[in-house]
Amino acid sequence: MTAQQHWRALVVAGYEHHEGVARDGLHDSDPVARRLALGALDRMGALTDADVLHAFADPDATVRQRAATLAANRPAISLLPLLHDPDATVVEVAAWATGEQEIVDNEVVLALIELALHAADALVREAAVAALGAIGDERALPAILAGCGDKATIRRRAVLALAPFSGPEVDAALLAALSDRDWQVRQAAEDLLPHMPIDTAIGEGEGDAAADT
Repeated sequence: MTAQQHWRALVVAGYEHHEGVARDGLHDSDPVARRLALGALDRMGALTDADVLHAFADPDATVRQRAATLAANRPAISLLPLLHDPDATVVEVAAWATGEQEIVDNEVVLALIELALHAADALVREAAVAALGAIGDERALPAILAGCGDKATIRRRAVLALAPFSGPEVDAALLAALSDRDWQVRQAAEDLLPHMPIDTAIGEGEGDAAADT
C-alpha cells in the first residue's frame, strides 16, 4: 500500500467508523498518518482526551498542531504544555484554541499574557491577544492595551479584544484606534464603539475625523 492509499484508508475509516484502523494510525511512523488518525477518531466520536494529550508530545509539529485544534472543543484539556512548545506554529494554534475554550485555568491566562507581551513571533502575539479577549480576564487588559500599539494585524485583534472590558484606558485606546493609520484598525474601532459603554458622541466625532483622513 502506498502512502497515499494509507492516508485515504485513514480518512475513510473516520467516515465508516473503523476505529481499529484509526487507532493503528496513531502509532504510524508517518506523521501525516498520525494526524489523519486523530481526525478520523474525532469524526467517528471515538477520540478520547487521553488520545489528544498523547499527541501533545508527538515529535512532529503538525501533529501537535492538530492536537491543539482538537483540544479547542475539550475544555477538560489544558493547552498549557503547547503554549510552551518550541515551535511557534504550534504555540499559535494552541493560543487560538484557548480562546475557543474561553474558560481556562490561571496558568493558561498568565502564559497567554506573557506571549501577548513578549513572543518573538507576531502571529503568536496576535493569537494570544485574541484569546485573551475571548477569555475576558481583567488581568489581561494591560497586555491587550499593549497590543493596541503593536503591528497593524495585532492592533486590529487588540481593538476587538477590548470588547469585554471597560474603563478610561479602554475608552482612550478605542478613541485612538479611530485615527489609526491602518484602515482596518479604524474599522474595528468603529464597529466596536456602538457596543461599548463609552461617550458615543465623542466616538462618532472621532470616527468622522478618521474617515476624512
